[in-house]
Amino acid sequence: MTGPLVAVCDYGIGNLHSAHKALVRLGADARLTADGSLIGDAAAVVLPGVGAFGACMAALRATGLEDPVRAAVSSGRPFLGVCVGTQMLFESSEEDPGAEGLGVIPGAVRWISGDVKRPQMQWNQVLAGRSGEALFAGLGARPWFYFVHSLHGVPHDPALVTATCDYGGPVNAAFRSGNVAAVQFHPEKSAGAGLGLLANFVALAGAAS
Repeated sequence: MTGPLVAVCDYGIGNLHSAHKALVRLGADARLTADGSLIGDAAAVVLPGVGAFGACMAALRATGLEDPVRAAVSSGRPFLGVCVGTQMLFESSEEDPGAEGLGVIPGAVRWISGDVKRPQMQWNQVLAGRSGEALFAGLGARPWFYFVHSLHGVPHDPALVTATCDYGGPVNAAFRSGNVAAVQFHPEKSAGAGLGLLANFVALAGAAS
């Protein structure tokens, strides 16, 4: 039996293959694609990203994927942002003040504060704070995930934060706004907990297909 069709948006930035391969391993019919029509047909959509906020937003627009991504968000289908893909869902970023984000999550991406090394490049425990967040089902209260980032999203509404980690103080690690979930860490590089989170996302995609 073929699993749910999951579109992984390919806008030419960074190594997106690890996220794609992890989803395939979990039984999804995952496609790494720059085809807006396929993104429109998918049961669920993943927006990954690595590098700088402004460069990722410019690449998304240059490849014509901004409108398909916005349509996917508006459709109510399961949608997952990963790393800089999560940051792109915000309105703006202190990393690139002139760049406009997607504005799906009202708020801004801000530098990690405190006397800590940036980027945070390490495994860290995540406190899954929101009860009932489907992505963290079965992972326990403090699963370990792998982070590589210097900034984090700060939504206007703190209730949109579903998980945090401690790195010189609280750092926002995951978000939920309706059908849109987003994680600052790399689930595809986070061993068992990461695969568990992605399996939960594939299950949501299967329920939506």
